[in-house]
Order: sequence, then structure tokens, then C-alpha cells
Amino acid sequence: MPKFKLFKERKGKADQLKNNQYVKLARAIYVEAKKGGPNPEANFGLKTAIANARAIQMPNENIERAIKKAIGANDSENYEEIIYEGYGPGGVAIMVKCLTDNRNRTAADVRAVFNKRGGNMGESGCVSYMFDEKGLLVVEREGLDLNEDDLLMLALEAGAEDVIVNETSFEILTAPRDFEKVKTELEKQGLQFSEASISWLPQNTVKVEGENAEKLTKMMEAFDDLDDVQDVYANFEIDGQ
Repeated sequence: MPKFKLFKERKGKADQLKNNQYVKLARAIYVEAKKGGPNPEANFGLKTAIANARAIQMPNENIERAIKKAIGANDSENYEEIIYEGYGPGGVAIMVKCLTDNRNRTAADVRAVFNKRGGNMGESGCVSYMFDEKGLLVVEREGLDLNEDDLLMLALEAGAEDVIVNETSFEILTAPRDFEKVKTELEKQGLQFSEASISWLPQNTVKVEGENAEKLTKMMEAFDDLDDVQDVYANFEIDGQ
């Protein structure tokens, strides 16, 4: 395969991934604006959604368009949040969070990904007991002036429960009810977040290798391609990822 063709295909996939992220974040902004009003200073959910959009360089016009659509007098769209649960290859537990205006379509799409990629969708509650709902604030190490101890002290003083140290980032965990307070306090201290959300974190992880690892990677990509899917939470661990 000629090199230029390979690069073009890779660039096309990268562009498609970014477009998918824009669609998902625009939908989150729309929902938060419709639910709590268009002023981010008075609507914490909207403020967080906008910050997440800006973290991936989503254009301001896309953000403004989503807000204007939400407050439009003739707008009749109505999205609801649904979490689907199931198992992937190797018995991996998976939770798929969606924002949808058509529950039947979304359920069929999510089920198809499970079935085609070697998994199966289960009933509500079949895997959620393996996860804890937490506020998650991710701080990238690059460009950070604070050392590990200082960041830990700041986070705990702000009300965080724990800080997970990774090679390239710090993950600050909070109780869901404390998420807004902790995020606001740490922003006052000058911290910026590459991700800020209420997430489902696995209590334990399952190491996956070989064919199952390949199938799981493709399953995650397939979920990400669905516009209705906002986040996917899973308890697998793959070397090198």
C-alpha cells in the first residue's frame, strides 16, 4: 500500500474520531443548556460540558450553536440518559452511557455491537455492582507546576477522596455529590482539567490478552462510532494501553 494512501486513511479516521467527539459533546451541551439554562456561570453542568468541549479544541461556533438550539422556541428534541450493561470477550464487564432521542434505535445499535464483537448485552444491574460512581478530574502532568505531593494536598483540602498517579496524568476522585465543589475549588487554585465528569470506575480490573484484547479494542471503537454513545466504562486492562 502506498504511504500517501495509508496516511490519508489514518487522517480520515482521525478526522472522523474528532467529528464524533464534537457530535457527542454538542449533544451534552444541548442537554445541559435545556435542563439548566444557557448561562454556564449559573449552570454547572453546562459549564463542565463546555470545558470538556474546549479541552479538545471544539470550535466556539459549535458550542454556541448547541446552546442556541437548546433554547430555541421551536425546539422539540428530547434526549434521555440511558446506561446499557453487558459483557465483552473474556467476561469483561462493560457499561455504555448514552444520550438518545430514540430508545429503541439506541438499544438495537448497542446490542448489535455487543453481539458482533463477541459479547452480549445483559439486564440493567448485571455489571454495575462491579463499578463505583465517582467524580473524575484529570490533570495532565505536562506543563503542571505542582509536584505530586502538592497536588495531592490541594486535592484533599478541596474535598477529594483520592488521587491516582499515572505516568502522564493525575486522576482526582470525588464523591459524586462533592464533584462540583471540588472542581470549583481546584479551578480557583489554577488547575485545568483535560477531563471532568461523573464516571463509573471499576473496583477491579481483568487482564486481557491476545484475540480477546483485539476483539475488545474493536468493540470499544465500534461503541465510539455510535453518536448516541457518550461514554463507555469497562474493567479490562490491556498491556500497552
